[in-house]
Amino acid sequence: MGQPSDIDIARAAKKQPIQEIGAKLGIPSESLLPFGHDKAKVSADFIAAQKDKPDGKLILVTAINPTPAGEGKTTTTVGLGDGLCAIGKKAAICIREASLGPNFGMKGGAAGGGYAQIVPMEDMNLHFTGDFHAITSAHNLLSAMIDNHIYWGNELEIDQRRISWRRVLDMNDRALRQITTSLGGVANGFPAEAGFDITVASEVMAILCLADDLADLQKRLGEMIVAYRRDRSPITCKDIKADGAMAVLLKDAIQPNLVQTLENNPAFVHGGPFANIAHGCNSVVATKTALKLADYVVTEAGFGADLGAEKFLDIKCRKAGLKPDAVVIVATVRAMKMNGGVAKDELGAENVAAVKEGCANLGRHIENIAKFGVPAVVGINHFVTDTDAEVQAIKDYCAGLGVEAILNTHWADGGKGIAETAQKVVELCESGAADFKPLYPDGMGLLDKIETVAKEIYRADSVVADKKIRDQLKAWEEAGFGDLPVCMAKTQYSFTTDPTRRGAPTGFEIPVREVRLSAGAGFVVAICGEIMTMPGLPRKPAAESIRLNDKGLIEGLF
Repeated sequence: MGQPSDIDIARAAKKQPIQEIGAKLGIPSESLLPFGHDKAKVSADFIAAQKDKPDGKLILVTAINPTPAGEGKTTTTVGLGDGLCAIGKKAAICIREASLGPNFGMKGGAAGGGYAQIVPMEDMNLHFTGDFHAITSAHNLLSAMIDNHIYWGNELEIDQRRISWRRVLDMNDRALRQITTSLGGVANGFPAEAGFDITVASEVMAILCLADDLADLQKRLGEMIVAYRRDRSPITCKDIKADGAMAVLLKDAIQPNLVQTLENNPAFVHGGPFANIAHGCNSVVATKTALKLADYVVTEAGFGADLGAEKFLDIKCRKAGLKPDAVVIVATVRAMKMNGGVAKDELGAENVAAVKEGCANLGRHIENIAKFGVPAVVGINHFVTDTDAEVQAIKDYCAGLGVEAILNTHWADGGKGIAETAQKVVELCESGAADFKPLYPDGMGLLDKIETVAKEIYRADSVVADKKIRDQLKAWEEAGFGDLPVCMAKTQYSFTTDPTRRGAPTGFEIPVREVRLSAGAGFVVAICGEIMTMPGLPRKPAAESIRLNDKGLIEGLF
């Protein structure tokens, strides 16, 4: 009998009614909007009533650059929440919802793994409470209203060549990246070039995850720039009069979702912007609510620290006034070997030299986190093939950088397998050592901000941006958007824009292909290299293996 799969473990969970999970955080049952027995939304009125309570401690879980060997960042986030509860602390977890695109593509779900999972896993990885569908509908309502405005006379004088608002779909579909709309004659409107992004790249998703409440959400929606006139003056969502209807579609979606871990500890799962093409963090509403209700809040940011953590710290924390107290950087022996040049099918063999070689990637992330003034610990996510010598090589390397590395076995052992890291995190939080500061000031120029991230975090020599992009950034500064942070869209697999360059490369440039203004969300997106805002499916998508078995249970979802 082999190891049970994630889905087998999740299916065997002894879940508590969601009202009991809410009670652990002091949420009365009347403030929960249940979706079945095991998940619920927390009411906006209850959240508003918590605003004067003191905040708990905020812990960010991040990681090295992801590899096919696996790192287990979400698994560590869930395990650490359970670990804090196991040592007697009142803790809550905050993570993102899963997108259907990667679930049916190649990345898989977002509920953790092994005995460090959030349940109901299958619901979480599929439609959950419908938030992503609401975001997709709100986004595409605006698209329809823009086209409709043009059809009925174009009173706002929209230049149809300068519509910047694309449509979205929560699925990987390369065929929709660039399309032509309104074919078929006069009754269907005016033919135009358009395209789709994946829902998690939508500015509506970013706004939902950065807004403080429903009123702030509608205000931000109204500020989104959707098109320009011939004189280049902007047209907003509010000009189209779509902001009110969009807010109506999102009124439930902005309320955070409460679920539980396998150990029946509370977890908020809300929002889901990708970190390689968006800002990669769960919602501000969920994080702030958790901080009012728990003494310790564990959250994660997508992909490696060069993307997720940088955006969490430079965008989310800056905009929401959050100050993290500690960071956990997740690494695995297998990923260190892969960064050290070992092929995937050879990762099971001991290779201490390759571990040492690959540690350069981890070291750069450790140095980068230190630039934000937040103390860190390295969490080594244990695999059964790890040897003592390989684990010790990582510990010794980290010690040389003045950071402790601790081996965690939460995948196999749940919360008790990460108790030592939980104790260390408490120690860091209570030490008062955190002195958080963003990487760059608000007043720095937009191109300078892009260059600062590229040089300080990626270690690039320079940024390559043509005159058109530089002029666009200057124009946005002159229009009053110069104080916005930048959101880098870049491959997650490397510090460079080349996904095959592992380790800690130097001597490279960061090419900026396009810039987009997200005026409602409050950041400028810099699209670097070949990154796509609408992914495609791989040669063998996960969808080929997902099905219902004879008992009506889901197979192949992970």
